Amino acid sequence: MNDNKKNHDDLPVPSPSERGWGEAVIWFNKSLTLPNLNPLGPKTMGEFLGMEWVELGDDYLVMRMPVDDRTKQPYGLLHGGASCALAETIGSLASHFVIDPDKFICVGLEINANHVRSARTGWVTATCTPLHIGASTHVWDIKIHDERKKLVCISRLTVAILKKPAS
Repeated sequence: MNDNKKNHDDLPVPSPSERGWGEAVIWFNKSLTLPNLNPLGPKTMGEFLGMEWVELGDDYLVMRMPVDDRTKQPYGLLHGGASCALAETIGSLASHFVIDPDKFICVGLEINANHVRSARTGWVTATCTPLHIGASTHVWDIKIHDERKKLVCISRLTVAILKKPAS
């Protein structure tokens, strides 16, 4: 393998302007910080599976999950459902951070995932970036890498944005 050739799995996350989003932060709360994201919430799947926030960018989120007894399938490999749980968690929360939570709610419409490499130990890290942010739907690209920065799973999540029911 040519050592001078850049591995596409190691490409940096493009800036908002490089993706055509302008320079603005996409989050509804412009002062959102990483400590504001913790914890995921008691008695949630994210908490049970050990998911942790890693990074908050102007238009991306990064979260990690351990590869352990909670997230492995019987062959000792990361369970595909655990990867989907990580992807849906980070993508749904990304939508939640984009909307006005006093007026709207976010619900998953569709998720797909391609599992391209296995993971047996350590942590997997999901990076979530927007493909589409509309008034009624959001589409998120989620790439999950292992500790060697090798792509494990690529997922796309579509989220419906609904008016919050009157209380």
